[in-house]
Amino acid sequence: MPAPPARTADRARYDRATASLDAPLAVVDVGAFDANAGDLVRRARGKPVRVASKSVRCRALLERVLERDGFSGVMSHSLAESVWLARAGFEDVLLAYPSADRAAFAELTSDPKVAAAVTVMVDDPAQLTLIDAARAGREEVRVCLELDTSLRLLGGRVRIGALRSPVHSPAGLAELARLVERRPGFRVVGLMAYEAHVAGVADAVAGRPVRSGAVRLLQTAARRELAVRRAEAVRAVRAVAELEFVNGGGTGSVQHTAAEAAVTEVAAGSGLFAPRLFDHYTSFRARPAALFALPVVRRPGTGVVTVAGGGYPASGAAGRDRLPRPWLPAGLRLDGREGAGEVQTPLVGPPADDLLVGDKVWFRHAKAGELCERFAALHLVDGDRVVGTVPTYRGEGQAFG
Repeated sequence: MPAPPARTADRARYDRATASLDAPLAVVDVGAFDANAGDLVRRARGKPVRVASKSVRCRALLERVLERDGFSGVMSHSLAESVWLARAGFEDVLLAYPSADRAAFAELTSDPKVAAAVTVMVDDPAQLTLIDAARAGREEVRVCLELDTSLRLLGGRVRIGALRSPVHSPAGLAELARLVERRPGFRVVGLMAYEAHVAGVADAVAGRPVRSGAVRLLQTAARRELAVRRAEAVRAVRAVAELEFVNGGGTGSVQHTAAEAAVTEVAAGSGLFAPRLFDHYTSFRARPAALFALPVVRRPGTGVVTVAGGGYPASGAAGRDRLPRPWLPAGLRLDGREGAGEVQTPLVGPPADDLLVGDKVWFRHAKAGELCERFAALHLVDGDRVVGTVPTYRGEGQAFG
């Protein structure tokens, strides 16, 4: 089948933009990035979007999106990252996961600027004990409580959702809020309830109509149950503490979560880069914005080329859906026996016969920010020009896990 015209045009302009650059390299199409950001704001229905840094992992792009109306604050994935961002001038950083980083807690509790900018996640009193043991100063610790969003069926015997917070009931969350408020040096300022089973699970997978239909039914039930329980949790916690924010959602559920009156902000990040795991949703369509190029280094035979590198699997349950996918030229695919290799990746398909040694093959990563762990820089492409080159976290010498 002929390649879609839009993809053929994209390949031509990416090749022109990077003609003087050697692969491997990574690019972000700023036109697509900005369009995706605009779509997230539209779907958020007037509520601010907190950008998930783990899906971007580049300070310059975090700053770019936060300059737009409709975005406010960062959702970080590491306490060390949170401290680093706060010292770099980010004033509102919500740590999305509990931490056991004693050194970073020592920094947070001894630095007024960092303590004022960073909010940490708590879902267990033991986490408070760890923070107190790590204290190096008297700064108050801003706390966000996390509610378990999983859908529980058959009296709790069936659980649908990520294994995150152990606190499922509004009453349990209110009790945790009282415990935090009674403890000197801590203050509850926020509540988070991330519905990963809705926001991060595709509901329109090609060739799997039965499974996709079942996912949509379960997600609808999960959204309805959670909307009621989340509102109850917010009321219960507000009776204990003054909440500055109630966070929920993710790229795949922005418009649904934003529709809940109890939610004051939504989180999103993957929708900016639009990795391939987010291709199969009924709720939105995003433009691929982040790609990487690998050079052709061998032509083993008819219908086959080999590119250098490429073994960049994404996190999660191991499977073919976690592998990068050749994107441009359209029609190439990974070899079923070798997959994406540590030092070389064979690609098969009719377009291979038109590729020469030195040509670039463009790939999409399965997930968003993990791509940046492989590259020190992102080349920003506008049309058919590179208009800037910015460091990733890795390029700034940072690795936050």
